[in-house]
Amino acid sequence: MFVAADAASSKTSDPTVVLDVGDLLGITDHFVITSGSNLRQVRTIAEEIELRVKEQGGGSPRYVEGLNDARWVLLDYGQFVVHVFLEEARQYYDLERLWADAPRVERSGPAAHRVGAEL
Repeated sequence: MFVAADAASSKTSDPTVVLDVGDLLGITDHFVITSGSNLRQVRTIAEEIELRVKEQGGGSPRYVEGLNDARWVLLDYGQFVVHVFLEEARQYYDLERLWADAPRVERSGPAAHRVGAEL
């Protein structure tokens, strides 16, 4: 998840948030939430996440949704799910508020330099 979050942050100035939803949801451990200012940027962020996760040995997502429309792209990696929104869609759906009970996972520095960093 840290690799995905760092990959997203490398392609956008919008905040990238990691939420620990494991105790609340049961089907995944973490949500990575980010956004881009236009459709092209949303696709670029999603592609960068796929590339970097695969490079770090995480493989391809199990499921990808929304890439054609690119207003809300979902990348399901099993243990974590990445949500890449168009800015307006992120504000509308407001997952951070919806999952406000989920603790935020703090990250610092590049994932490659973190000991035990998860994909």
